[in-house]
Amino acid sequence: MIRAELLATALVEDGTTETELRLYRRLLKQGPEYTIRIAGGTDLMSSRRHGSEDALGELACRGLSGKPGARVLIGGLGIGFTLASTLRHLGPDASVTVAELVSDVVDWNRTWLGECAGNPLDDPRASAVVGDVAELIERGDWDAIVLDVDNGPEALTTQSNAGLYSMAGLAKAAKALRERGVLLVWSSSSDGAFERRLRNAGFSVEVHRVRAHQRKGARHVIWVASPGGPVSSATRRRRKG
Repeated sequence: MIRAELLATALVEDGTTETELRLYRRLLKQGPEYTIRIAGGTDLMSSRRHGSEDALGELACRGLSGKPGARVLIGGLGIGFTLASTLRHLGPDASVTVAELVSDVVDWNRTWLGECAGNPLDDPRASAVVGDVAELIERGDWDAIVLDVDNGPEALTTQSNAGLYSMAGLAKAAKALRERGVLLVWSSSSDGAFERRLRNAGFSVEVHRVRAHQRKGARHVIWVASPGGPVSSATRRRRKG
């Protein structure tokens, strides 16, 4: 078995706790494989398994390829596959902003990881912002908001992300979208409670289950949510109260 080489580490501060991210590389016959992993925990992402990230970018851009000045916000840079896919499906005058909490992850994408997804940060339509995607959501005027920051609404990378998936966070996302805009959320597994929350927040919801690697591997979940869906009676009562 080919051992993985530790290339770099990065600390993620979350209130009073710290999490260490580790970047590993394995030199395989078919080329290098990169993995970002939580120290002592699970793999967050791999350069060999990005089928659902490719699908995430494509789904975000349905109907946007011919739209002048389309604006897309992505939460989470990772290894760059979601960004690269989004750029492939947008026109020449579109813009894509990526919010990444960890500055080291942006640096890794400009060095070791850039080649994995075709150096998407070099595209003039792309810009990376080191910071919280929630702050950029509140600035508004997005055609698509793509949340790829956690392993799911319950499997959080940092606890500070919990607000993104709350009723209040979903309301902010809906308000930040342009007419016919969409919110997309990536997850490593299904989450019925979150899907109900999306609907209760007034979104029409599509659920896509996509293989992690071509036709193999686990099925990841992508929710595509459009404002204007039916709101439950319980939600209406809460709003009136």
